[in-house]
Amino acid sequence: MKIKTAEYVGSWERNVDMPHRDKPEFAFIGRSNVGKSSLINMLTERNGLAKTSSTPGKTQTLNLFNINNEIQICDLPGYGNAKVSKDRRETFGKMIAYYLRERPNLFCLFVLLDLRIPPQKIDLDFIADCGDNKIPIVIVGTKADKLKVVEVEQNANIIKEALLEMWEEIPPFIISSSETKQGFKEIWSVVKTAIAESK
Repeated sequence: MKIKTAEYVGSWERNVDMPHRDKPEFAFIGRSNVGKSSLINMLTERNGLAKTSSTPGKTQTLNLFNINNEIQICDLPGYGNAKVSKDRRETFGKMIAYYLRERPNLFCLFVLLDLRIPPQKIDLDFIADCGDNKIPIVIVGTKADKLKVVEVEQNANIIKEALLEMWEEIPPFIISSSETKQGFKEIWSVVKTAIAESK
């Protein structure tokens, strides 16, 4: 997909307050510091579009971006961040759950998993919950550039095996790296296919 324009629309704490429900929307989520903002910047070819930080929990709102005035991307807060208060984690959880259930133009949720880390219970529980609620998801293994090629394959297989304990057939799985742009074409292909199938 050729990126002509990529603009920050705004940030909200409540889905009900978010504007622009007429364009296909694609959301990104994962544990804190999994690389969501970096991946969005890579996909939109705009280094500073989504704010990145080495501090987990930087994203604390529903952040909306308009791409080519055709689709929207939503950067969701990371889940499972132990460095924020319990009350704040609960607020994030409610914010995310309400958005996923009630956002009428949500086409697909990209769930990011760090390939360097074995699948965590919080990730598997979240993915299972998406399945229970029939939320269309794609798994994205991030930070592939931090591993050797053989390690990427091995670690991806470990994640897939864990998912197969819950699913008869696992969701689509994409390997990515914000540094090398690996996964760029594959993710945009998912977006284009989802839009085409909705028409």
